[in-house]
Amino acid sequence: MTPSHIILLFSVAVIAGALNSVAGGGSFLSFPALMFTGVTSTIANATNTTALWPGTIASTSAYRKSMSSELVRRMIPLVVSTVIGSLIGAQLLLKTKPATFDRLVPWLLLVGTLFFNFRSKLTGWAGSHAGTIAGQRNAQQGPSLTKVALVTLAQGVLGIYVGYFGAGVGILMLPLLALMGVEDIHAMSGVRTGMITCGNTVAIIVFILAHAVLWPQMFVMTIGAIVGGYGGAHYAQKMQPQTISYVVLVIGYGMATYFFWRTWIA
Repeated sequence: MTPSHIILLFSVAVIAGALNSVAGGGSFLSFPALMFTGVTSTIANATNTTALWPGTIASTSAYRKSMSSELVRRMIPLVVSTVIGSLIGAQLLLKTKPATFDRLVPWLLLVGTLFFNFRSKLTGWAGSHAGTIAGQRNAQQGPSLTKVALVTLAQGVLGIYVGYFGAGVGILMLPLLALMGVEDIHAMSGVRTGMITCGNTVAIIVFILAHAVLWPQMFVMTIGAIVGGYGGAHYAQKMQPQTISYVVLVIGYGMATYFFWRTWIA
């Protein structure tokens, strides 16, 4: 890395860490930054996932009081399907040719940004649906085996996306958790973050074994993300949440537009 690359990656990681701790969407900035330094898209994705991984662990621990032991046991099928799916997704990423992944990058950024854009509607639906399920508890205790099987299968598909790219996937997990009878939005966030952490852990192991992680870049970005998560978030939280969301959307749509131009037009 050149000194300018170090400064760029560290600065971007600080911002990404702050965004992730407040609203999410930090990968829309940190992943392209690696590509701007000349890293191939597949290696950039693997390195970015590894660099931001400590932040997901910290987020999971922050929600530990919202998750009961009974809830954790009930979520085991979803955790297992997430891990299996992420293992498949990570292997698919490594088998994807960089030129092919380059053409997928703008679409992945666009899809992830769209997920983020409509997160409030999905969260609202999940919360209201969970409340409806809670009101029906007297008629039926918990989701049926059929529903559990279907949700587990759907979660496995999301797990593949976690291992392959992952941006915005947590938002899609909320409706599935509502269908599983998770009532509290904080518990939903904790379980969602925990499953993403488990999926990313498996993916990172695959990436490391395949020598797909650039360690110097990863360490610089990890330090930056930690600084951003614990320091930058303090200042970011003084801003209106809607303002933070707009910033993330501008970054997401802006990066998607740039890579569409770079890959499909230029």
